[in-house]
Amino acid sequence: MQNDYYMLVNSKVLPDVFKGVITAKELLSSGKATNISKAVKAAGISRSAFYKYKNSVFKYEADDKHEMTISAMLSDRSGVFSAMTSVLSSYGVNIITVNQNKPVSGMAAVTLTVRTDNTKISVSDLIARLKSVDGIISIKEV
Repeated sequence: MQNDYYMLVNSKVLPDVFKGVITAKELLSSGKATNISKAVKAAGISRSAFYKYKNSVFKYEADDKHEMTISAMLSDRSGVFSAMTSVLSSYGVNIITVNQNKPVSGMAAVTLTVRTDNTKISVSDLIARLKSVDGIISIKEV
């Protein structure tokens, strides 16, 4: 009996059906296709092929260098978190996850995972800009 294992394979050598499954999954996740029938039609594959491979074919994206985690301590005041996320948004940063703890002694710890591949400034300049936001007590890349 052979154990299952994963392989990283260049898409150029794979049958087109695998690329079609990836395309259909992307259409569904982006909302460009509202159901599986529309997604598979646009991707040029059959529904049966999609269902056969959907849990086995995944797109590998090795650009995690564009992800970073930010740890911040915020004043427990209205608008501080909003001001921080507004700065991030204004520089093209995409917030992936947010974890905010309950405020203690007037401060709340916040951890953000963000994507910076569309960021308009360097990470160090971004952190410096965030440090100047009123109500951010401390902030750093972790």
